[in-house]
Amino acid sequence: MIFTEAPLRGAYVVDIERLTDERGFFARSYCAEDFAARGLGPELRQCSVSYNARRGTLRGMHYQCAPHEEHKLVRCTAGAIFDVIVDIRASSPTIRQWFGTQLSAENRRSLFIPPGFAHGFMSLTDDAEVYYMISVAHAPAFSRGLRWNDPAFAIEWPMPPAVISARDAGFALFDAPGAGAPGAAAPGGV
Repeated sequence: MIFTEAPLRGAYVVDIERLTDERGFFARSYCAEDFAARGLGPELRQCSVSYNARRGTLRGMHYQCAPHEEHKLVRCTAGAIFDVIVDIRASSPTIRQWFGTQLSAENRRSLFIPPGFAHGFMSLTDDAEVYYMISVAHAPAFSRGLRWNDPAFAIEWPMPPAVISARDAGFALFDAPGAGAPGAAAPGGV
């Protein structure tokens, strides 16, 4: 695997290294020892799938607060998505900054997301499927979110959303009273 640190400290783009022959190729997409050697969090314990029927489906910006913060490894297994993280760590020099990358079935790229980031994505194709490996079990009472179009982040989405849940559209703004700090925004989920 090839690890490339994202502009936001602690997050990594992970590309596979293909061993090719006449049959096609073989590659590792996750190895606990390789992640641990880079200090990238605990082993990933739960896997989830998000299916998105329509192009322009937006999910986010989600995170879990203490004591259930998540490390995530996100990969698109069908179609393509624009995957986005926002640094919401209070003591980080890059707080409020975002990073986005295209994940697709074609590029087989993953994004490693440590705790302290809100995460979301927009499907770039119909029938996009996203595979999550997560370090902790989902704890609905600790799920939070921030608004996808918050001016504090100024995320440059590739298109206006065609589909977004009422819950995601209604998340608090980062700088709203009572919001901003991880754990303070409205409850949510995947």
